Order: sequence, then structure tokens, then C-alpha cells
Amino acid sequence: MAQQMRRQFVKFNFFKIDPAWRRLPAGEREAGKRAFQGVLERYADRMILRTYSLVGIRGDCDFMLWTISEDLDVFPPFMAELLATGLGNYASLPYSYLSQTRRSMYVDKHRHEGQEGTRLTVTPGKAKYLFVYPFVKTRAWYALPKERRQAMMDVHIKVGHEFPSVKLNTTYSYGLDDQEFVLAFESDHPSDFLDLVMVLRETEASAYTERDTPIFTCIAMPPGEMLDLVG
Repeated sequence: MAQQMRRQFVKFNFFKIDPAWRRLPAGEREAGKRAFQGVLERYADRMILRTYSLVGIRGDCDFMLWTISEDLDVFPPFMAELLATGLGNYASLPYSYLSQTRRSMYVDKHRHEGQEGTRLTVTPGKAKYLFVYPFVKTRAWYALPKERRQAMMDVHIKVGHEFPSVKLNTTYSYGLDDQEFVLAFESDHPSDFLDLVMVLRETEASAYTERDTPIFTCIAMPPGEMLDLVG
């Protein structure tokens, strides 16, 4: 049970700001952003919180908050307070993903130090870019014998080790949200992530992917800078 308590809930919140926000007087916008940032600062000691911009990257969202906590109940008041600010009044969440950490069943034979999948906690690094997407396997995948799945995942894991500049964080959504996993890749080199995904498309396990979109390219930045980019 003690080990169970160490598992974390992980939330990826993607915000879109109504264009009407940018037509407000400058003073009103500044007050709204300060109030929004104040909520982020108040909750920083209650969860792991990372901020990312998507302005100029995607048309359907402007920024993302990556939040991590052992307490699922911290997320509702946090979001309620954000949406009650001047900026929050103009915000919607076109995408929002909930997941939890757990140990992967496929990594026992892979004893690399810090092997992704052996961890029950997520510790975001300091990479400039984060690539996030929901992931769903086909039902045919679960009908395969475990030995067959393990063999395919061995190849999958081996490919990942060929790209050490890309750190993978896998979290699980079974029964918690619409997807089965949420994958978050950290890297300072977007081209390395692109090459990794291309190689993974050629593996046998890829044939059992039902859905792995939308994919979000997020740029890490301090909260103030992130909010300034939305106007």
C-alpha cells in the first residue's frame, strides 16, 4: 500500500484564449494575467507545475499547464481559481488529459539506470520542448500472448535507447480518461524526436496503434513570459 501511495496523478491542461481578450484595455489585461499567475504561484507548493507556450505552434490552443500531484483532489480548486481570474474568464480548455503513474510490465528485463517505466513518479527535466499526445492501443494488441507483446516492446524500447536526447514519460489513463496512455517526451532537439517517431513507425508494435493524435509541441517558459504571449 505504501508503494501505491507514491503514485502520482498527472494532468495536461491546454488553454485557448478568446480573441476578444486582446481587444481589452491594456490595464485590464495586465490585471487578469497577474491574477492568473498569482494562482499558479499559490499552488506551486502543492503540486509539480510546469508552464509551456503553444502560441504560433498550434491554432487551437495557446498554452499548456503540466501538473503532477499525489492528490487528485487538488486539481478541481486549482482550475476553478484559474478560471475565476480576469484571464480565465476568456479561457477554454479544448484539450485536457488525466493520467496516473505506474510501473510498466515490459521493462523488467531492461536494467538501464533510470529506465523509464520502472519509475512510479514523474520528475520533469529542464528540456526546452515537450511533445505530448494521448495514445490508444487496438484491442487486438491485448489479445496477443504476453510473450509476443514483450518481444515487440523489446524492439520498441531498444529504439528509444538509440535517442538518448529524448526523455519519455509514460502515464496511464485506463478507467480515468478516454485514452489509455498519455505520452510526454522531453528534449532540447525537436529533430531528434521527429527521427525517433519515424523509426518507431517502422516497428511491428506500431501496427497495433489505434490513436496517437492530437500531438502537441510545447515550448517551456516561465509563467510570465507564457502569459505575455497571449496578449
